[in-house]
Amino acid sequence: MPSEFDLITRYFVRPTPNAVLGPGDDCAVLAPAPGMELAITTDMLVSGTHFLPDADPCQLGWKTLAVNLSDLAAMGAKPRWALLAGSLPSADEPWLAAFADGLFACAERYGVDLVGGDTTRGPLNLCVTALGEVPAGAALRRDGAQVGDDLWVSGQPGLAALGLAHLQGRARLPEPLASRCLAALHRPLPRIELGLALRRLAHAMIDVSDGLLADLGHIAERSGVVAEVFQPQLPALPTGAEPALVRNCQLAGGDDYELVFSAAPGKRHELAELAAQLDLPLWRFGRIIKAGGGIHGEVRLLDEHGQTLPTTRKGFDHFDQGKL
Repeated sequence: MPSEFDLITRYFVRPTPNAVLGPGDDCAVLAPAPGMELAITTDMLVSGTHFLPDADPCQLGWKTLAVNLSDLAAMGAKPRWALLAGSLPSADEPWLAAFADGLFACAERYGVDLVGGDTTRGPLNLCVTALGEVPAGAALRRDGAQVGDDLWVSGQPGLAALGLAHLQGRARLPEPLASRCLAALHRPLPRIELGLALRRLAHAMIDVSDGLLADLGHIAERSGVVAEVFQPQLPALPTGAEPALVRNCQLAGGDDYELVFSAAPGKRHELAELAAQLDLPLWRFGRIIKAGGGIHGEVRLLDEHGQTLPTTRKGFDHFDQGKL
């Protein structure tokens, strides 16, 4: 049976041209470009909580890295390096080979070097630390939303949650919708190009990992404002499933890794041009207003008449919803 170090060398050691020193020593050595700050994030994916135990290992390899790169995108950072730590139930080499193929496909797509990590025996658990660069002072934070800002979201939030509902038998999706939703769930595309472009256009940003309304609430809370969401301006719901379920997936599903951001109304034309340039829909779906009466961090869902719709603004919570 191969040793821990044999497995690491065989499947996870590849050239690291962007590092001073890559895997093989106690630490990697990295050199940020002059004038750049480091953006660093880490995410853990646990079998049965974040992915199904029988998940395809190649798709899981892609997603394990992609969800971390999405955090960098949300800060307007360019991905550079990543570290991978994981516990594995056994030294299943075909599984590891497929997982590595997916991981490095994502790394190559976004220009990331895997510069180190660790592995041990245990329940299947994968943890990536990703590092990116952003010009000093240019990181897009959650606390930058300004009163009067428009609210925007990229892509089609809700598809990944709808794909999970399909896998769990809570929805029966027709083709090609089922394939589209499962692709969003298993192979998310971190919006790196969009995040980089928004450094000059947006005031605040977050990625949709736990649900559109819940994640938008983090911007409202950190910025000390109220966010109004106009339901008729949200992306059109896909047809082929029960509308109430589809709407709930859109508002509270998460796992899409689209970007939600605020920007001044004067940026609408530039954002329309950016959407065309990237071939990526950008939807203006709300606005930032002043918090009153000491209340901030509120997200209000409004109908076509401007009336408040009931919502719990509940997204994914690891200590509440438990396993898939």
